[in-house]
Amino acid sequence: MTIERKHNFFAGPAVLPLPVVEAVQAQLPNFMGMGTGLMESSHRSKQFSQTWAHAQSLMAKLFGVPDTHEIMFLQGGASLQFLNVPMNLMPKGGKADYIDTGTWSKKAIKEAKWVGDTSVLWSGADIGYNRCPTPDEYQVRPDASYLHYTTNNTIAGTQFLAEPVSGDVPLVADMSSDMLCCPRDVARHAVIYAGAQKNMGPSGVVIIIVDKGILERTEVDIPTYLNYRTHVGKIFNTPNTLGVFVIEKVLEWIDGMGGLEAMHDHNKAKAGLLYGTLDGSDFWKPHATTDSRSLMNVTWRIADNDLEPKFIAEAAEAGLLGLKGHRSVGGLRASIYNACPVPSLEALVAFMNEFERVNG
Repeated sequence: MTIERKHNFFAGPAVLPLPVVEAVQAQLPNFMGMGTGLMESSHRSKQFSQTWAHAQSLMAKLFGVPDTHEIMFLQGGASLQFLNVPMNLMPKGGKADYIDTGTWSKKAIKEAKWVGDTSVLWSGADIGYNRCPTPDEYQVRPDASYLHYTTNNTIAGTQFLAEPVSGDVPLVADMSSDMLCCPRDVARHAVIYAGAQKNMGPSGVVIIIVDKGILERTEVDIPTYLNYRTHVGKIFNTPNTLGVFVIEKVLEWIDGMGGLEAMHDHNKAKAGLLYGTLDGSDFWKPHATTDSRSLMNVTWRIADNDLEPKFIAEAAEAGLLGLKGHRSVGGLRASIYNACPVPSLEALVAFMNEFERVNG
């Protein structure tokens, strides 16, 4: 049976590679020959243990995760990590520094303030979060436990094109919306965390990569499940087995595509198609400055804002879904994660050109 798949620009849960969707479909009734389905099989089974270990090893290979770091597949999303990070890394009387580039940074800052001395070194609130800071715009406290930043901002459509400068202070990164979109220096980070539902899999799994040495050096007294040490080297409780399987298949797909260098080139080419259209006419008004433009979430307005509901409705009729901007800011947004194919961008650009011709 042929199923029509429309062009998916939703911000998350988001588009998955079609081969991954088909692999999941095949395992739903009979997982790896067990005679029970993927969602019905024990997380302690040999088959799922193989899936878990393979997903970890692929993540380490593709992302360059050193042996000093542990890879975990937990639950609670990035929202729980907003609290978990300071609870695990900020000792009693400690400090943590944050860069505020939008809604998700603000949420992380709010939770960190429950734990200890939290300093906001730079905020883009006054400029509508249309860019990320340059290193000369903030100064990290040398005695801070870490510097936290959000690598990509889904709502504003901005992205750090280089890691923040933090001296000897470890970095903590929320990579929920751009993890595995390009190579990164994992070793520089005390913690990397990311909800899977935007660029790596379904909702219900958060990937955490943590420096085991920092955990050993930081004395904290916190509840068992919230303590990262609880999850080092083992599956502590029942995980989202379906989610971990999907992540494994997404990682296999990325590996087959040529790894993160190839994925980065793929993403730059896709984004270039859309940004080229936005820059080509005064009809469109891109939100992010050119030095901070996201490869994952492109945000813009129509010069005549009143045309935006018409654009969204007609785009949906044309099979282009998920182009409405976040409810907090309005406007338009196309989320073009790793799995968003080039033909979807070509279809979007063609629609935009025709929309401008008719309404410009």
